[in-house]
Amino acid sequence: MESVHPPIHDGADVTSWVSVCPGGLWNVELKRKHTESQSLSNSGDVTARLSSPRPQLGSLCYVRVRLKADTGETESSESDPVDEKLSVTEVAAAEVTTFPRSQDSVLQVPLGHWMTLRLGEGQCDVTEACVEGMRARETCEILLSPVGNGVDRCPSRATVELSGFTPGKESWEMSAGDKWEWVRSHKQRGGVRFRSGDVWGAADSYSRALKLLIALYGCATQMEEAEFRDPTTTQQRQDLPSVDELKQVKAELHSNLSLCQLKLSHPLRARANAARASELEPGGAKAWYRLGQACLTLSELEEARRAFGRLLQLQPQSPAALKALKDVERKEKETDAELGQRLSKMFS
Repeated sequence: MESVHPPIHDGADVTSWVSVCPGGLWNVELKRKHTESQSLSNSGDVTARLSSPRPQLGSLCYVRVRLKADTGETESSESDPVDEKLSVTEVAAAEVTTFPRSQDSVLQVPLGHWMTLRLGEGQCDVTEACVEGMRARETCEILLSPVGNGVDRCPSRATVELSGFTPGKESWEMSAGDKWEWVRSHKQRGGVRFRSGDVWGAADSYSRALKLLIALYGCATQMEEAEFRDPTTTQQRQDLPSVDELKQVKAELHSNLSLCQLKLSHPLRARANAARASELEPGGAKAWYRLGQACLTLSELEEARRAFGRLLQLQPQSPAALKALKDVERKEKETDAELGQRLSKMFS
């Protein structure tokens, strides 16, 4: 998700970004509205409002998302957010709302109902992105419009209300053990989503795991170096895997992300992730196959031949590798034939 920050309009804080959703790409424009904290702004105490806490990774957030009609009125029945205010203790005791991801929904979450979300799990890209920048008792308005020519879906308006939340942590504040648990959780969730056909969601989960794993990998490297210099060191590894094990997990995540990107028709990104996976784990057959597939899609035939050839070295007589090499030869012949036709037209 790539964010841009346009100028402030009419005194409101407006943010926009492109969200990757199961149905494709959607442009999201967010406008923040302040409720309880508005009095602070009116009294000139802007610093107090800006310094107030916001949800972080792992925060349980009590939120409600509602669609709005063209008239600007909320479609579902109105209720005062104050009546739904929960204390931090009550939010912490609430069960996280479970619901299946939908291939046809941009917002993903059940509409018109208060629910408890755990920030960072990637259940809904749009909702979580809104909540990340909100404070307790705030409401924001969002305008959703599909990206791309020929898309006939109408823009949608919605509101996101945040009643309260529990404390969380920035990724740099988390212990190595906590980071590892999040990595494992994202990786497992990615596998479940991919098998259910939610390729967008799987790619998001693998990406989230990789972001945390980068910091975790550096932490594990420092620990092992300290232990090498002083075997008597008492640094706790907190059940953290070895650097080699983390390297293997990182390779698997890059390879899995590459597969998702191939299925989503993003061959350039798929090639980059497959190449990284093959660097981290040269013996990983899946990574070489996905690298070859990405290169073949991009008509980089020599690179595709090398990748499939490496796969054949790892798995001699592999049906997938043999078939892929035949596909490369077929595409080479087609390319040569097209070139011959163009040349004949030039000189005829």
